[in-house]
Amino acid sequence: DLDEVIHRANRTPYGLAAGVFTKNLDTANTLMRALRAGSIWINCFDVFDAAIPFGGYKMSGLGREKGVYSLSNYLQVKAVVTPLKNPAWL
Repeated sequence: DLDEVIHRANRTPYGLAAGVFTKNLDTANTLMRALRAGSIWINCFDVFDAAIPFGGYKMSGLGREKGVYSLSNYLQVKAVVTPLKNPAWL
């Protein structure tokens, strides 16, 4: 179940990134909040942008590179990326 997935994922000493593949938006939202990783990719993987903070939790490093958060090395932030089909602004 979802609780076991969260427990097993967070049990590792590392937390650089995680990928979640699901059709259920509620599941995606639950996992992106619960997983202790610096980057969470939703229905995609290995997507980077200079404006998206990058860095890990736990043994995967301190602080963030890229973006405004690179100046805030004392906070834990999480980047969540999910692709959009035909976004209105493009």
